[in-house]
Amino acid sequence: MISITVPPVSCISLRGVHHTACPTWKPEETVIFYRDLLGLPLVHAISENGWGPDNHADFLHFFFDSGNGSTIAFFYYIGTERPEWLTVREHYQNRATHTAWRVRDEAELLKSRQRVEAVGIPLRCQIRHEVIESIYFNDPNGYPSEICWQVCPFSEADKRDAALTIDSAIELERARDKGAEFASIEPVWQRKAERIEQAVSDGDKASVYVLDAPEFSPPIDVARKTAGYQITALRDGYVRIDGNPTLEFRRKELGFKPAVWYGALTGGLAGHIRQFDMDALVVVPTGERRRQSPN
Repeated sequence: MISITVPPVSCISLRGVHHTACPTWKPEETVIFYRDLLGLPLVHAISENGWGPDNHADFLHFFFDSGNGSTIAFFYYIGTERPEWLTVREHYQNRATHTAWRVRDEAELLKSRQRVEAVGIPLRCQIRHEVIESIYFNDPNGYPSEICWQVCPFSEADKRDAALTIDSAIELERARDKGAEFASIEPVWQRKAERIEQAVSDGDKASVYVLDAPEFSPPIDVARKTAGYQITALRDGYVRIDGNPTLEFRRKELGFKPAVWYGALTGGLAGHIRQFDMDALVVVPTGERRRQSPN
């Protein structure tokens, strides 16, 4: 487990998000979108004569109420043009920076979708993730926006699982800084499996580790019905599925949407991925991978 030494002072005590903020060069379109189309009240505006330095433009800083004490805010820098390096591009790395608003339940999410579509905002998609379901759309500046409801709360098992995942990734990232290869998610899953059991299979069977949570129950259910597959309950809420000797799952049989399907191995694995596409997942034993290698 990765750890650091922290001075003996009290932790920061946060009370949620007050606001997120982005620049806009379309003040009118931004107000129409958030206030008039989405229905978020415009609750505050700051107007400033720069902020000291000669190269700092005068600006407006305005806020929309996004519920539960939170706001979403924008800076409009008067007389400036959007620099090229701040242009929003249609790329998954650009979409990673976004605002996600929370609604209470599925009914509110569907009402939000109806509102978005009724006022003519193009809906990008609606996706069920592991523990949330979301709708996505863009604002007039091109910023990605999300509205979601949390299907089930984060548990202590989720917290332990998150620590295992991130610690494994950080360890591999440190190794990459020293010249080791780290270019896919597979070594994260392999390292995570090692952390869960300290020692994994001898290479004769492929194994996958599944967090015993509702969103990941289908692989366990399928494994119970598959000849030769073995299921073992482990500590901290994990289940290990051993192959015969290979493991194979079909997305449609599991009933997984793509957003969950491509994270089906997030609990960890012992072995190597032979196939992982939209239809099938095949994990082979470490020894089989070795025998197939020309080296």
